[in-house]
Amino acid sequence: MAAAVITAWSSPEGSGTVVAARSLRVVEQRESQLMLLVAAGWLAGVVATGLAALAASRNRFVLTTRFTTRALRLFRDADAHFEVVQMPALDADEIRDAVASAPGLAEDVEYAARAIHGLTDGHAGYARALIEAWQTLEGRESADPVAALATLLEPDAPFARRIGWSYELRLHRARGYGALKGILGILADDEPLTLTEIALRLQRTPGSTKDYLSWLEDVDLVSVRQKRYSFTDPLVRLWVGVHCRPAPPNDDEVSSAVQQYALARLPTGEPAPALALAGSIAADDDRKSWGIIEID
Repeated sequence: MAAAVITAWSSPEGSGTVVAARSLRVVEQRESQLMLLVAAGWLAGVVATGLAALAASRNRFVLTTRFTTRALRLFRDADAHFEVVQMPALDADEIRDAVASAPGLAEDVEYAARAIHGLTDGHAGYARALIEAWQTLEGRESADPVAALATLLEPDAPFARRIGWSYELRLHRARGYGALKGILGILADDEPLTLTEIALRLQRTPGSTKDYLSWLEDVDLVSVRQKRYSFTDPLVRLWVGVHCRPAPPNDDEVSSAVQQYALARLPTGEPAPALALAGSIAADDDRKSWGIIEID
């Protein structure tokens, strides 16, 4: 699913609203070539010329991209005919409607909707995949959203492969592949972290670490809030923790990682359902408790 939609039109009235478009061309930027042109500064003039041609055209265009940060930067000073629309996450009510339309999925639709929303962060594609996986478990004793998520993240599952593909695609659109994977591995183990904490664990200087983090932000893998860095997508973080290791995970390891993820994501007061294949869960004294940390 595209993270941002950019619309461009040329209206004789100059109203900035398309009432009856003569043609609509959908451009799916699978390889995000437009964003790559921007990354190479010496091609910036070519991009500006292309955008001017789109704005002057009598045709109407819809461009989609998965690289929200780059799109916002590209169109920040663009012609007023361009409008960037970020695709919002689904809210609990929208997910509740989807759950209610899936016959026999859950007796408690309200709980199911909150659980799916918590596990997927409202991502439409993730929510749909989780509902479908839950339906395939219907009739089993372990049929619940946590068990369904565990099946999605098994090594050969199509869902896990799609997340892995997106992860590699974004890394290859950035610079410093090896160091970036190292940072993501650090954040998969522990987040949020400050620049200093990441630099110490990466054993790089704060200056070079800051560059790496900015490149990860540029491809929407990492976000920063109050000078603390974390994964933009929590399910990508879970995938990295499960699959970016020397040996493929077994069923118990996948189930244990998903169970711990669910404990932190499910609504307060609603325990994560037990998994049939769940491994041992960390004891309370082994869990990370955050206090005051250094702010760079």
